[in-house]
Amino acid sequence: MLIAKLLLVVIVSYILGSIPFGYLVSHRGSKIDIRSFGSGRTGATNVLRTMGRKAALLVASLDVIKGASAVAFAGLVIGTEALAFGTNGMALLFAQVLAGLAAVAGHIWPVFLKFRGGRGVATFFGGMIALCPVAAIFGGEVLIIGAGLSGFASLGSITGVVGAYALLVPLTLISGFPTEYMIYAVIGSLLITIMHRDNIKRLLAGKERKLNEKAR
Repeated sequence: MLIAKLLLVVIVSYILGSIPFGYLVSHRGSKIDIRSFGSGRTGATNVLRTMGRKAALLVASLDVIKGASAVAFAGLVIGTEALAFGTNGMALLFAQVLAGLAAVAGHIWPVFLKFRGGRGVATFFGGMIALCPVAAIFGGEVLIIGAGLSGFASLGSITGVVGAYALLVPLTLISGFPTEYMIYAVIGSLLITIMHRDNIKRLLAGKERKLNEKAR
């Protein structure tokens, strides 16, 4: 029964993560396919460069909600009686981590757009908000400061997700936070860093696009 519930959580969370808000907002607002501009991604950064701040803020917020909703859905399916201790508690945390990661995977490889979506940053932070708000807030601040000081959204994103993981290391080892939170952070940050590999190459070559550059 638990395995069936976990499978349900993963499938629903992936489908939820696959909802391409960047594509939908750009298509409805400007009648364009966001994938034909800039990086070709559906995330908030490409929407910012193509459609401006308001549209980007809307897309980022919706993508965050996807991640948080997936984790919340896992909690509902597994059951509120499994709160903190024993096998049931471990099952709940495991399901929530799976849900968050499935939503991130859905955002990156959406079934509705032939498996080409965004890079998963906002959805990752949505899942982190539902799992461990303090790590999400810290990582989000690192992202904003990093992007603001450097002018590169990609650098801010990478440092933000790694920052969330870095904070969870002492919180897990010293403060006794669930190990599952750190597992979510390390897998998510690795996946997002890999998805930014082309940005990393351009950063090293001095050819990365600035945050305020318009998409072509």
